[in-house]
Amino acid sequence: MFPFDYVRPTGLAEAVAAYGQDGDPRYLAGGQSLLGALKLRLASPSALIDIARLPELRGIRRDGDMLVVGAASTHAEMAEGVEIAALAELAGSIGDLQVRNMGTLGGSLANNDPAGDHAAGVLGLGAEIRTDRRVIPADAFFVGMFETALEPGEVIVEIAYPLPRRAGYAKVRNPASGYPVVGVFVAETYIGMRVAVTGAGACVFRLPEFEDALSHEFSPAALAGLMVPADDLNRDLHATAEYRAHLIGVLARRAVEGCGGRS
Repeated sequence: MFPFDYVRPTGLAEAVAAYGQDGDPRYLAGGQSLLGALKLRLASPSALIDIARLPELRGIRRDGDMLVVGAASTHAEMAEGVEIAALAELAGSIGDLQVRNMGTLGGSLANNDPAGDHAAGVLGLGAEIRTDRRVIPADAFFVGMFETALEPGEVIVEIAYPLPRRAGYAKVRNPASGYPVVGVFVAETYIGMRVAVTGAGACVFRLPEFEDALSHEFSPAALAGLMVPADDLNRDLHATAEYRAHLIGVLARRAVEGCGGRS
């Protein structure tokens, strides 16, 4: 690693003030991606600002027809504590036990790995990303590979998920990392049908044709014959673009089959 300072603020305002100091600081939440990059010398921040224990970023609560999850909530806490069954199952499928106990929702979203599970849940449910400055709708948050709408120094405080009528998540898991080779989140929400795909492209994306089909008939059969072009999908040692295109259709049908209500 390159040398860096370590700052552990006691509140959100203190963390934001620390980020405003000279140098090139980074916020540290669970550290599951950032610490690996530091070890490989792929990142060289001047300081790490540890926000994992900030009280403003903790907790899971119901607020009317929204489920609000603090950005520093771990995957394990979400797997046990959220009332949207598909979201709990998604969180419980991430990585291994250590990753689930350390990794955080906000850290995963800010990193925006092309194969991040939480991105599918956030986009699939049409959630709001609430920061220390503004509210960003899910459809505007994910910009590209490892790129989001967050501005320098902006902190994700909490994520507000609309409670769906029903939702399901299915993925093919990389046996080594636990990342989805492809994952598909399907949700029937109060503002319409949503289908989000992770692991297949530069970042999470929606499938309007699948959404339209499910809006007319919510069943796996409604998706028969629908195909996703392989041209812009990922190709790597884990899967070809053509195989990922095939998996999207298969997993979308499985997600529909597994759809349930909030409990």
